Amino acid sequence: MKILFAGTPKTSSIILKNLIDLGHNVIGVITQPDKKRGRRAIKSPSPVSEIAESNNIKQYKPIDLNDLDFKNSVSNDGFDVLIVVAYGKILPKWLLDLPNIMPVNIHFSLLPKYRGASPIQSSLLNGDTETGITFIKMVEGLDSGEIIHKDTIKIKDGHNKLSLEDDLVNLAILNFDNLFSKLKDKNITLIKQNDALATYCSKINKEDSFINFNMRSIEIFNIFKAFYEWPLTKFIHNDIEIIIRDMYVSEDISNAKPGTILNFSKEGVSFKTIDSAIVITHLQFPGKRTIGPKDVYNSYKSFFLNN
Repeated sequence: MKILFAGTPKTSSIILKNLIDLGHNVIGVITQPDKKRGRRAIKSPSPVSEIAESNNIKQYKPIDLNDLDFKNSVSNDGFDVLIVVAYGKILPKWLLDLPNIMPVNIHFSLLPKYRGASPIQSSLLNGDTETGITFIKMVEGLDSGEIIHKDTIKIKDGHNKLSLEDDLVNLAILNFDNLFSKLKDKNITLIKQNDALATYCSKINKEDSFINFNMRSIEIFNIFKAFYEWPLTKFIHNDIEIIIRDMYVSEDISNAKPGTILNFSKEGVSFKTIDSAIVITHLQFPGKRTIGPKDVYNSYKSFFLNN
């Protein structure tokens, strides 16, 4: 089967590389245009573009998906399946109608739960105990197509956005044989999603990363896990924005006001929350490197204890 692949971030590139390594015939890639990245703002290709380049696969980087030249070129490619993984834009109907068999989206949730841009973060934010991957036949509606296949994974206590995403990518890859066997034989039983059960998740913004100590400890910990990669978890102390790099929930009970420092030691800084406490073990000040509890204790005692 001839495959046209659409995706942009590292997650997508891992899946693309696996398709190539397994010998699938990827005839082209659609990805986002090169963007300025890093402190030096150097224009660089997406992770998917880098994999395509290293494997001599034709690339499309349209600014406008309805651009006539792009449309004519893709329409002449002739392919059986469109595989889409976190491309980053809504695909137009004309593109979804092109594959000889069908367009397939790999979505990192158990649809119809968490349709939208941040399913992995949402499962962690909400303290879910399981999630999974769903292969769907793409339609114009947001993640609302009929289901080809689902598979489930348990969410472990130690999962954060990065580690859970890695496990979901591996789960998707493990299901490729089943998916492509069904597509090749055109032996697919599609299951309509129950729209009444649909939930939605929006794109994550930088502003979402700030916590306050009037939250429950588990809520703060869930935010920390969900935003572990980006936009990170932050709080304000003495008018300084501080990034939490590692933390855990403490069962300490106190009548102190939320935000009060209950303990400051070489093991971490303990803050009172609305219901118990959190202990921040590693943190980062603006423009500084991440430091551990001993460095915090030795260098920032007056900052935290002298208000």
